[in-house]
Amino acid sequence: MTFNFDSTKKDILNKRDKSNIGIIDDKILELCNLINSNKNYFTTSSCSGRILLAKDNDKKIKNIFLFRTHGKINLKKLKESIKVCKKYEGVINFKQEPCFVVVSCRDKNSQWKLFSKARNNGWKKTGILSIDKKFLIEIMSTENINFPIIKNNEMLVDDKFLEIIIDKANINLEKGWKKINRLVDLINMDTIANGKL
Repeated sequence: MTFNFDSTKKDILNKRDKSNIGIIDDKILELCNLINSNKNYFTTSSCSGRILLAKDNDKKIKNIFLFRTHGKINLKKLKESIKVCKKYEGVINFKQEPCFVVVSCRDKNSQWKLFSKARNNGWKKTGILSIDKKFLIEIMSTENINFPIIKNNEMLVDDKFLEIIIDKANINLEKGWKKINRLVDLINMDTIANGKL
């Protein structure tokens, strides 16, 4: 079956959002809309960054997330979520994951343009996922935290440690949001100057 960029873009953008939350995160929505408004690109998945508590498992399992937010947190909010998590037998990880967006590009030239723009402006984990048909790239930031927080209903760290981690996780989210806004500005400036990305 031949890959048709325009019809595939139309189909993907008209489909119901299949993510766990069912909508694009507010803080990355403008970037996604900007990319999707360009005839040479469309987004296939995205996240503005998040903080979560998850079951320790390498595979995708049902109800893996025990707590999840795309916003900043405080110690009180985290500890309230931990109380619920303690019912789970096994290892639970605290994670702060970076912002990312996966983009399908029309051709190799448009792929390289967006890849270079992101990679040269702070998105250091940006990579090319496919160089034929879909010409996929993943634009990803670098800020992340991941460690076991609970094992068999027992807390592995104290509140003092959690306060430090929460501060760091919140700062990391803010760094990611600034990169998102910066990329929006760069794409807008390039569009104004050259009439295209």
